[in-house]
This record gives sequence, structure tokens and C-alpha cells, in this order.
Amino acid sequence: MAEKQQKSAAGKANVPFYLLTAGCVIVLCAALLFAAAIVPYEKVRTYLNIAFMDTMKITPSTGLDGLVIKENDQISTEKPTENAGVSGEGEILRPKFGEQYAVLQCESAAINVPVYWGSSAELLDRGACQSTSSVVLGDTGNVVIDAHVNTFFANLNQIKEGDEIVLFTEYGVFTYTASELVTFESTNKKYVLPTDEDRLTLYTCQAQVLGTSATRIGVLCELKEKQFYQTSGEGAAE
Repeated sequence: MAEKQQKSAAGKANVPFYLLTAGCVIVLCAALLFAAAIVPYEKVRTYLNIAFMDTMKITPSTGLDGLVIKENDQISTEKPTENAGVSGEGEILRPKFGEQYAVLQCESAAINVPVYWGSSAELLDRGACQSTSSVVLGDTGNVVIDAHVNTFFANLNQIKEGDEIVLFTEYGVFTYTASELVTFESTNKKYVLPTDEDRLTLYTCQAQVLGTSATRIGVLCELKEKQFYQTSGEGAAE
């Protein structure tokens, strides 16, 4: 009888231990599911925004901070033919903050993204952003463009030296060649500062499952060709 009571007491004592173990397993599984869902959710949220952008092309969207975002349907993503009459010099059309003024393509990395002038959280949800402290495409200097690693620049790390990057605008097409792959900290401004030579700098955060990373991965590109649709003289004559 005493032995049965001891076994019964031991069994009751083990019940909380089993419950605690089961609880820990459930919490661990929930945490893993939550972490795994973060990146897909961000992608779905961004692409849902893109899916409903047709209405914004008719009526410019206004953010809570008064930002007016202007989409641009007038940008052709066809490279000019040999007899298209393009020129190495021409008129640059300076965009307004929040305006899409280019489309960036890199066929080797399957990147095809609209480029907005200026940077904000709302603009980064819609495409890549060009720093207003960098030069407008076609001008001489450093063109600096960034985008989120979990959306539009998810394949940036697939670009290799020698790959071609093309930027299309209303006034011309600008072709670059990837020359150097770099990694730097967010506090290091070396690669985003103005330069005397023509350069394209693309960068994004280093991919991370939880939180944000202070490390950036980037691609430095040399200018290969400028193709303006019209010369500055033709623009002035109009």
C-alpha cells in the first residue's frame, strides 16, 4: 500500500514537468514559425502594393507626410537601335522629389525596378530610391541608388563583375558595367559620396532573418554608354 502511494505521489510530481516541457516546445515552434513568416510577409505586402498601383498612375498618391508620388508610364525600356539618332550628349530632365524618373534593369540578376528621385519609407515600398545628394542620370558624378533587400534588391548579391546594368529614362538610356562588389557598414559613407568620374553605386542591407543589419552590400559600376534621345540644342529650340 505504501509503495502504491509513493508511485502515485511520484506520478503527480512529474505532471508539472511534462506540462512545462510541452509548453516550451509549443513556444519554440511558434517562435520559429513567426521568424519564417517575416520575410514572406514583407514580400507579399510590397507586391500587393504594386498590384494596386494602377489607380495611382491616374491620380498621384499622397502619403501622410504630404509626399506626392508620381508614377511614370512614359519610360520606354527598349534600347535604342543603331539608327535611332541618339547622342552621347543631351538634355537632362531633373525630376521632382517622389517622382519615378527611371527604370533599372539587370538581366543577369533578374532585376527590373522603378527608380524614384528621393528616399522615404513610402517610396522604398514601391521601388528603388536615388539619393538627392547624388547626380541625375546623364550628369557627371556618382549616381547612388538603394532598395530593400527583401523586395526589389533581393538579387543584388547575384550581380557579378562584368554584368551590365541599364537605366532607362524619358530623355535617354544609360548603360553601366559592374566593376566591383563591396561590403561596408552603414556609417561608412565612402561609396555614396560625390565622385569626379561617372559611376553608378547600387546598395542594400545585408540579408537578415530578424531585425535590420548595419552591414551593406553594394555594386560599383563604371559608365559604358550614354544615349540621349535629343541634344540640348534640340531641347532649347522647342
